[in-house]
Amino acid sequence: MQRVWFNKTFSSVAAAIRLIREADGCADYYILCSSTNPHAPAFLAAHESAIEPSGLKGEAYLDWCLHFCRENCIGIFVPGKEASLVSAARAQFAAQGTRVLCTASQEVLHLLHDKARFYQTVDLTLAPPAAFRVVENAVQFDAAYRELRKEHSKLCLKPSVSVYGLGFSVIDEERSSAQLLLEGVQYHIGLDDLRRGLSAMGEFRTMLVMEYLNGHEYSVDCVGDNGRLICAIQRKKAMVAGQGQTIDMRHDILESVRQLTAVYGLNGVFNVQFREGKNGLGLLEINPRMSGGIAMACLAGPNLPYLALRGFDLGFEGLPIPAIRAGIRVAEMACATELQ
Repeated sequence: MQRVWFNKTFSSVAAAIRLIREADGCADYYILCSSTNPHAPAFLAAHESAIEPSGLKGEAYLDWCLHFCRENCIGIFVPGKEASLVSAARAQFAAQGTRVLCTASQEVLHLLHDKARFYQTVDLTLAPPAAFRVVENAVQFDAAYRELRKEHSKLCLKPSVSVYGLGFSVIDEERSSAQLLLEGVQYHIGLDDLRRGLSAMGEFRTMLVMEYLNGHEYSVDCVGDNGRLICAIQRKKAMVAGQGQTIDMRHDILESVRQLTAVYGLNGVFNVQFREGKNGLGLLEINPRMSGGIAMACLAGPNLPYLALRGFDLGFEGLPIPAIRAGIRVAEMACATELQ
């Protein structure tokens, strides 16, 4: 039995562990999960849990991970926290008997987390990134806004480095931020208020002024094998809240994901986001991790976390992959749970 460790990571790890255990009929894998949160929901899904020391980061955290793998006889390590450092240290883990299931190399992980750099490397005919400009001060913002506004009716702003869409806002030319707040309009900001705020800041962290893509969003949950796409399930998000998502398998999305997987050497479970605009499909980002909607994707047939783990462990040759049930509508429902 392989001992598999998921360290501190995003909340989707609970669903991933549950899915692996559901598919692991022969009990080939013993799942350990760790977190600094003693009441992490993922602990309910794992065979065994452990509390991580708070405050560790960088090389200190890497040393702790190496020690944890030795002490717990970990055969496969699926890193979340400090994944780029762990990826660079794969040889150290291998020397003590632990294989690391990483989404990409350290260099690629750093690139994917920085959209300003990443977009400049993308060559994707079927789904290029939206038009964008990189800005770090108010003068650059005004120039970028004037230039892009000539071609696009609505623009948005987002940080080059962020998660969960934090910092993203559609720029509203008609209403102030106070009006937007009182009207309950989320993820929007008034243009005049934004300009005043940016001017007062002087220099600020790298932001992107972009064409706003206002069509359907597609979230694609994938399994790769070091640059080879094994499986991809496409979820089309409804434009109206409460209507769920549809498994909608488009050829242009599948081909785009295949190209991205090959170019960036993607591995394990990862997620790619697209959105439609006036000029067609546009790439938003590659998330080098499991998405929050991984369980919804797996309702379509293939159990992606299990496929990724089993394929990494024993190879993908001969590993059966169920057909994808295109057209089904899926959603997630909240369920009350007693925590440990």
